[in-house]
Amino acid sequence: MTVPPQTRREARAAREAADVSEVLSDQPVAPAPESLDTGSVAVRKGANALFGRGLLYVVVWSMQLVVSSLISPVLAHLMPPAEFGVLASAIALYQALVVLAVAGIDQASVLQRAEDGDDRRARGLLAVGMVTASVVTVIALSTIPLWGDAAGFVGAHPLLLVAVLWTGPAAIVQISLALLVAQDRIKVFAVTSLLSSIGGSIIGLGLLTLVHADATTYAWGGVVAQGVAMVIGIAATRPRLAGLFDRKTTARAFRLGIPIALGNLSYFVLNAGDRVVVQRLLGPEEVARYQIAYVVGSAVILLLTFTNQAWAPHFAALRDAVARRELAMHSRDELYRMLAPVLLAVTLASPVALPILAPASYRVQELTVVVFIVAITALPVVASGATGRLLLVERRGVAVGVIAAIAGVVNIAANLLLVPLFGIAGAALATVLAYVILAAMQQFALSDRREWRGPGLRVVLTLAAALAVAAASLLVPQDALWNWVRAAGVIACLPWFLRRLRAARGGVVS
Repeated sequence: MTVPPQTRREARAAREAADVSEVLSDQPVAPAPESLDTGSVAVRKGANALFGRGLLYVVVWSMQLVVSSLISPVLAHLMPPAEFGVLASAIALYQALVVLAVAGIDQASVLQRAEDGDDRRARGLLAVGMVTASVVTVIALSTIPLWGDAAGFVGAHPLLLVAVLWTGPAAIVQISLALLVAQDRIKVFAVTSLLSSIGGSIIGLGLLTLVHADATTYAWGGVVAQGVAMVIGIAATRPRLAGLFDRKTTARAFRLGIPIALGNLSYFVLNAGDRVVVQRLLGPEEVARYQIAYVVGSAVILLLTFTNQAWAPHFAALRDAVARRELAMHSRDELYRMLAPVLLAVTLASPVALPILAPASYRVQELTVVVFIVAITALPVVASGATGRLLLVERRGVAVGVIAAIAGVVNIAANLLLVPLFGIAGAALATVLAYVILAAMQQFALSDRREWRGPGLRVVLTLAAALAVAAASLLVPQDALWNWVRAAGVIACLPWFLRRLRAARGGVVS
């Protein structure tokens, strides 16, 4: 007797829910106590995967953050502040173009692979992404004379040319990396990711030293590195050209991807639009100062962004909606617990790190408050990451895009209002405000928000205490004695963080 398609789909869904641990984790997990229900078992096993092997991908992605932190002070010393500032703005523009060139195909391919259980149509979407990235790059190149001066790059068109050439390969690399994470191919992922991020900085620094100390010369290093990484990514993922003719899958991918791309463009506004406003209102020198403070304060935000990218395939593969929601709340709370020592350590370290990252002309002692405010943004980022993952798995791309667009508008408006009043500290405050609004709107958009629980009182009190100590440290003099005290505080935060990480990997449901 033939089994009806509906019955077969239901049977498959039941098997997927029963085998959720195999989907989420490739490591053995100790059996859960009999007192735990099925959802708690899924949370334990999912947490083991997210905070175990899933963090390996975060570590690899975070290497670009490490290199950026090391390269920024070198660039600040090798370039005049104005040149360093225009480079920061050009990189921000390049990141925005990459968002448009990717067009959300990276997220669409991850979801497609999870739904299909194989790579065939996901690899077809990679071919679609390559064509899309090429078209966006050509359009941007041909229209530079129309928008270059309006964007504030008067006389800097050679730098814009290089930044746009950087776009196409970077977009293809990003789509390839998303598929490699979904396939759990850590080795080739690491090679491709490290080459695209670290390689560009190293090659650019070499060109800067040997050829000419200007922003355009440095940017060429990124083009070369991304081009080589693109070749490796394409060879590893093997794009399926037949996907270019799969209209149904392509249309479905763009229905999800285009709103995501617009939302990600708004995320760019949240993360980098403030530098554009600061450049227009205060000049490139203040952009350079803000960039140095932002590199230190946003380290945690970038790590959380890498975490969201690494965890996306795990949530996409988990088809049971209740277990997925429970895992999202549990992982959010564990990230909050881990943030307490991290935010405190970043704030304590900033008076010591800033004089190393920039010369005295940057007035680095005034930047510690900016670092603290930017670091606080990590709190709403964690909240929005948890709800955003659920919305994407449900293919609520339009909701994600609209919410991010609203938050982006809020950020620009707040920058225009606060930067004239508080300078670059106002730009940091605007970013915090925008992310709080984004997190609140995403939670409101959840289809099952009545079942959504906020963090427990213990988590809130721990975070509040850590932030209070961090804020108080800003009032302490920045002299040798107190900097040694700060260094001791940073060291004390390490075992606290490691203890929280071990607890998160154990998946203890609290």
